[in-house]
Amino acid sequence: MEVQQFYYDNKIVKNFLYATMFWGVVGMSVGLLLAFMFLFPNVTDGIPWLSFGRLRPLHTNAVIFAFVGNAIFAGVYYSTQRLLKARMFSDFLSKFNFWGWQLIIVAAAITLPLGYTSTKEYAELEWPIDIAIAVVWVAFGVNLIGTMFKRRQRHLYVAIWFYLATFVTVAVLHIFNSLELPVSFMKSYSVYAGVQDALVQWWYGHNAVAFFLTTPFLGLMYYFVPKAANRPVYSYRLSIVHFWSLIFIYIWAGPHHLLYSALPDWAQNLGVAFSVMLIAPSWGGMINGLLTLRGAWDKVRVDPTLKFMVVAITGYGMATFEGPMLSLKNVNAIAHFSDWIIAHVHVGALAWNGFLTFGMIYWLVPKMFKTKLHSVGMANFHFWIGTLGIILYALPMYVAGFTQALMWKDFNPDGTLAYGNFLETVHEIIPMYWMRAIGGSLYILGMFTLVYNVIVTIRSGSKVENELAEAPALARVSSRRTAGETLHTWLERKPVQMTIWATVAILIGGMIEIVPTIMVKSNIPTISSVKPYTPLELEGRDLYIREGCVSCHSQMVRPFRSEVERYGEYAKAGEFVYDHPFLWGSKRTGPDLLRVGGKYSDSWHLNHMYDPQSTSSGSIMPAYQWLVLSEHDRSDIQDKMEAMVTLGVPYTEEEIANAFESMDAQATKIEKNLYSDPDFVKSYEADKTYAQENGLDFVEMKDREIVSLIAYLQRLGTDIKVKETGEILTEK
Repeated sequence: MEVQQFYYDNKIVKNFLYATMFWGVVGMSVGLLLAFMFLFPNVTDGIPWLSFGRLRPLHTNAVIFAFVGNAIFAGVYYSTQRLLKARMFSDFLSKFNFWGWQLIIVAAAITLPLGYTSTKEYAELEWPIDIAIAVVWVAFGVNLIGTMFKRRQRHLYVAIWFYLATFVTVAVLHIFNSLELPVSFMKSYSVYAGVQDALVQWWYGHNAVAFFLTTPFLGLMYYFVPKAANRPVYSYRLSIVHFWSLIFIYIWAGPHHLLYSALPDWAQNLGVAFSVMLIAPSWGGMINGLLTLRGAWDKVRVDPTLKFMVVAITGYGMATFEGPMLSLKNVNAIAHFSDWIIAHVHVGALAWNGFLTFGMIYWLVPKMFKTKLHSVGMANFHFWIGTLGIILYALPMYVAGFTQALMWKDFNPDGTLAYGNFLETVHEIIPMYWMRAIGGSLYILGMFTLVYNVIVTIRSGSKVENELAEAPALARVSSRRTAGETLHTWLERKPVQMTIWATVAILIGGMIEIVPTIMVKSNIPTISSVKPYTPLELEGRDLYIREGCVSCHSQMVRPFRSEVERYGEYAKAGEFVYDHPFLWGSKRTGPDLLRVGGKYSDSWHLNHMYDPQSTSSGSIMPAYQWLVLSEHDRSDIQDKMEAMVTLGVPYTEEEIANAFESMDAQATKIEKNLYSDPDFVKSYEADKTYAQENGLDFVEMKDREIVSLIAYLQRLGTDIKVKETGEILTEK
């Protein structure tokens, strides 16, 4: 049999490894800053691009797509070449994948702090960057599938199955969730509205976790754990069941993020049912990974690489048990909007993704640089300090979540809320926020330890960018099943068929849940009193989106006695038909705002944004002083309204033509309301006099950003009127 010599491309793997470590430090540093902002909310006062609302999506994007994303590419490019006994299909596509991905990350690091965001969780980047993501991701997929066609190994190993499913599903999720109508170069509106947008977003959001943070890492687990332990995978049959059941079931589970919301009950219940079913395949994968180490436990005790991998797999098992439990309605009623969810996602992120990445790096670097790890002791220190960091992060957040839920739902004997002031719950959990910040500090200390250890290791080794390898050429065989060949064994040597069937498996659930919600309008009952936002309110809503207010405030009152008592009438699906995008939120660091309209004066809102502690003593909300001081550019309003008309919002031609007059009239009215506050008048007139005496431009209050934001906030929840019986009053 002919033996062919070829070269593995190690340079691309090294580049992704370097990027993994660099962006890991950046993403975790931003996360640690955010953790301390809960304790010192005014630490970045006066700097818009360092405000919490803008940095929060930067943190999530940096750790998910920069740190974890680069780790995925590093592991996939290394393992794919060796599993298929072939160099990657195209060196150009490999380089395009690397540099394109880094440019996307840099674009995110620039645009998100500047306030350019779609505000859709884990998909905040604006439309030009979304297009770039799609192009780079397709290039990665072409490179992956092309390598399969030039392979010298007949059967596709289980890790490759997971890589294929990752490529196909992420492409589908990203494209459908990112369908948006551009208004300008860095502004767009989601083509979906309200309930429909929420369902599509959490179909994407949940499955971004499933198919970006889980399936590729399962592929890496199936390759690197057996390699590091020098043991075969425990069960080939279990890996088959694990793969197909996981990718089929996972895609249905997204609606469990929207329980007790305005989403139709049938969609919620489907999400619950399939979420519970997820326990079986998820734990099947965990068991397969842990039992692969049978007979190697003596090695685990001394090898830091395997220690990281064991804790990673255990963290995966914990997170994938807790996820289905959180999808049960009675549990979700307690956990949702609380810090319990923060604990849950960070167990997965810090243990599963973080520790598996660290284990992979500690195993890969000495192999690729033909040397030994500089310090096993430092790696062990990293393991223990990182593990302690996870514990000190997660446990206090669980306590905080339970504390929030119990206080939010507690009633006095006379039927009034025991803790009517939302800030009472905030004050109670400050000690837990301190513990989280300490845990995060320990975790990032471990990250710095890894970076140092790896740098010294690399310096002691040799650079081998093209590693010589040899393998027999792949002999041609019939494309049909041979005698004694099982269906799956046959499928494993057919990459096209494998890809097609994986695509079918992931499309079924998505189509059944999403198509009826989007196509059947009767699923979203309309309310005649709900009208489109005025031009000024639409501009204010865009400011709300720009500043990331949805990161801390929900706009979804659930049908619980405690929430109706605290916030007002529970949310109706028809209230959100003109919301592009939806703003239901996923966390209540502050109170829900769905019914905030008319609850406070215009002056209160101005003071609250300028100095939150002046209106809410003990608040941990940062100040947004630039909103009060800055002139608001409203020149795009007609383009925005025309885009909304394209999306189905019934603005008339006359309303669009008169948009500037409408905004001026509404803004002037708010300005007059502000004049009712003597303190405001005194400060405002002093500023005006100072500007005139010093030859400075003075911005009239009605032209400032805060006025637009006030207009939006005062509109929230005022479209429906409710009798004491709860019946909605609508216009006839």
